[in-house]
Amino acid sequence: MKITDVKVLQMSAGKGRPGGYSWNWTFVVIETDNGIHGTGEASLQYKDEALKAEIEAFKRFLMGKDPLRIEHLWNSLYRCVTWTGGPVTTSAISAVDLALWDIKGKVAGLPVYEMLGGKCHDTIKLYANGWLDMDETPEAYAEGAKKVVEEGFRALKMYPFNGPQIATPERIRLGVERVRAIREAVGADVEIGIDIRGQLNVWSARRVAEALEPFRIAWIEEPIPWDNAKTLIEFAKSVRIPVATGEQLYTRWGFRELLESNSIGIIQPDICHAGGMTELKKIAALAETYYVTLSPHNSNGPISTVASLQLQMCILNGLMQELFIDLLDLYNEVLTQPLVVKDGRCIPPEGPGWGADLNEEVIGKYPPSDYTPIETEPYRPY
Repeated sequence: MKITDVKVLQMSAGKGRPGGYSWNWTFVVIETDNGIHGTGEASLQYKDEALKAEIEAFKRFLMGKDPLRIEHLWNSLYRCVTWTGGPVTTSAISAVDLALWDIKGKVAGLPVYEMLGGKCHDTIKLYANGWLDMDETPEAYAEGAKKVVEEGFRALKMYPFNGPQIATPERIRLGVERVRAIREAVGADVEIGIDIRGQLNVWSARRVAEALEPFRIAWIEEPIPWDNAKTLIEFAKSVRIPVATGEQLYTRWGFRELLESNSIGIIQPDICHAGGMTELKKIAALAETYYVTLSPHNSNGPISTVASLQLQMCILNGLMQELFIDLLDLYNEVLTQPLVVKDGRCIPPEGPGWGADLNEEVIGKYPPSDYTPIETEPYRPY
């Protein structure tokens, strides 16, 4: 069995996004000489052209190779050049890896999770993201959260403290009022995650964490910028709310220092960026040795979501799975088999590999966007 082609497909993910702008979804389809193909994803927001170029470079190596030798191919791509790692290269590897696992599952006639040890769970708990419209008053937060819970979700995530790194008392107060409104609206038993998106400095984040303690928050995500592990570790040890991080880390080596610190409550590797299924299974196993839970980051497209669910099915230390509920209809338009969400839980589509393929006719209906956030959303450190 040999690889005969590596194709890149792109579409806009703008449908359903507040404000009418968005990034793109980037898919990789690997074809073989026996007619079986596999699908992966490496959506990287506005770094689309760099990602496509990296995949094209990989294509020259992959042509004629045996797609079932996944571990060999992963390490060949990761170690083949001096300059490796980082978001572009590792995302390209992730997309290839996911497509290879899809092929392997189809050849075996098994879902991917069955080949990785089988079920640890019957269904996967979801936490809802993408549920708030443009109105950011505490009342709007409360109303939106109530609708999410009425749809059956028992966990949700929100962004109540967006802004510069130094938080004013007024901004902290407004953020706390938003959280208070949600907690009062949904009751004590619904999990609430708070995503700071790395937008606070250390002392501002500590003030926020202290103010949030009465609301029994499930986690505080990316409370400070992610690129100083020592400072993040010290912060995590200084607060009483579990810290979640990892969406911008790559491979098991990127997570090693955080896990060895015994300070992080939840790690959030992204299956489209951190190394694909091959690497996330290893990251999960490494995290398990430190009794740390894993909740894959997922702000990407439908293959990312399906693959993350497949991972969660076969690991013991999975917490729950992120789902942008405003994109679920678009996911199911693109996928040949739908994702069925019931009572805030989900399983992968039934069938070999991912259990679903891409509908290329639908992808053609949504041409890629040229949206560039650097031009419209400047970084505001102070």
